[in-house]
Amino acid sequence: MNDDVSHTGNHILFNLPSDVQKRLKPLLERIDAPLGLTIYEPYEKIGHAYFPINSLASIVASTQTGEMAEVGVVGREGAVGVDLAMGADSSPHQSMFQIAGPTFRMSGEEFRKEFRRGEVFHDRILDFVQRLYTQVSQTTLCNRLHHVEERLPRWLLMCHDRIEGNLLPLTQEFIALMLGASRVSVTLAAKDLQKIGYIQYVRGKITINDREGLEDLACECYKIVKREYDRAYA
Repeated sequence: MNDDVSHTGNHILFNLPSDVQKRLKPLLERIDAPLGLTIYEPYEKIGHAYFPINSLASIVASTQTGEMAEVGVVGREGAVGVDLAMGADSSPHQSMFQIAGPTFRMSGEEFRKEFRRGEVFHDRILDFVQRLYTQVSQTTLCNRLHHVEERLPRWLLMCHDRIEGNLLPLTQEFIALMLGASRVSVTLAAKDLQKIGYIQYVRGKITINDREGLEDLACECYKIVKREYDRAYA
C-alpha cells in the first residue's frame, strides 16, 4: 500500500524536494515490518531497500561457527540495502528488523535506477552512507576497547534516537547477541542501570527513564557518531 511520502518519518524521504517525492511515491510500498523480518542474508541477492519510519533494523556480521555481533543499526534516519548504491547486489552481512514497525520499501531495481539519476536522491543516499560508515567503524573500535557497562548505554541511546517514544521492546538475550557480549554481563549491566533509575526492564521491554544519565555512562563513541548524524540535519 502506497502512502504520502511527504508525511513519512524517514529523514531521507522526508527531506526530498516535493517533485522527487511525487516521482518516488508509486515506487514505495509501506508495510508493517514484523520483528525479525529478514532484509537480506549473507551473499544472497538484496531484493529491496528499506526506509524505516518507526522501526529499527540491524546489520549483523557473523562467523562460520555462528558467532555474531551487530555492526550497524538503522532507523528513521536512513535506509537499509544501500549496498545497491555501491554497485553490489549482495552483502557478506545479514540484516533484519530488531524492532517491528512501519517502513517503506523500494525494489532493488527501482532503487538503483533512481540513484543513477545522479540527482538529490543520489546525494541523500551518499550522505547517509558516509554516516553509516562512521557508525560501523566506531562500533568496531568500541567493541574492541570498551566494557559492556559503557557499550550498553551507548547502544540503548542509539536505538532510542531512531524510534518514537521511550519504550524499546528488546530482550536482554537479543541485546547480548547484538553487542557480541555474554548474556550474564548484559544482565548485570542492565540491573545496575535499573537500580539507579536510568531504565526499567520488564519482560522483554526496556523503558528509557533518564537519557542524560545514560549519556553520562556511555563511552565517547556515542557522541562521536551522534555528532555526525546531527550534522546531516543541522
